[in-house]
Amino acid sequence: MFVIVAGAGIIGKEIIKILVENKHDVVVIDRDREVCEMLYAETGAMTIHGNATDIRVLEEAGAVQSDAIVCLLHSHADNIACSLLAKSLGIPRIIARLRDPRYEQAYLEAGVTTIASVADLLINRIIMGVEQPKVKRIMSLSGGAEIYAVNIPKKVRIAGMKIKEVTGQSKFPKEVVFMGIYDEHDGTFLIPRGDHVMQPGYTVFLVSKPEDMRRATDILTEEK
Repeated sequence: MFVIVAGAGIIGKEIIKILVENKHDVVVIDRDREVCEMLYAETGAMTIHGNATDIRVLEEAGAVQSDAIVCLLHSHADNIACSLLAKSLGIPRIIARLRDPRYEQAYLEAGVTTIASVADLLINRIIMGVEQPKVKRIMSLSGGAEIYAVNIPKKVRIAGMKIKEVTGQSKFPKEVVFMGIYDEHDGTFLIPRGDHVMQPGYTVFLVSKPEDMRRATDILTEEK
């Protein structure tokens, strides 16, 4: 996946490192030349010394070919401007950090597809927004668990498999639990059992810790 990261502050640096470790192609845009040079030396990610609110800089970064952009700039105005430009250039996924909830609607109107607020700004949240757009976090539970909703695509490999067959695979995390299924075809919600057969078009509700969701989602959304 080709990802642009706009802003290499404390959070940005950690996200860049994880994305590179996960074998994504990463381009970093930052106004600080020394930060760009340091990141290139440490991670090997391509860096551009410039302003991510300048359309020419985004074009130089390869925005037209990119799969996602992460906007981690210091001001709301810069994040909104970067998001608007990213939307105009056709970047399909735009992830942005939100410091003040009063700006949430402006972010949405600017084309942001995943908003990470200061209250829940965990690195796993942003990484999931980049890597797993089919996943939505519903709510937090005690003990670090979360409830997630996963959309099952049309040409999914697990179509026709029973839930117990899916969860019985060696790569499926044992701690991830199915808690509900919404069938968009007839608008019904059901409590799944092990013998229930998976079908395309389902929205599956899972209880999981963030670190297990990527492996579970990879299996649930892998296409034939």
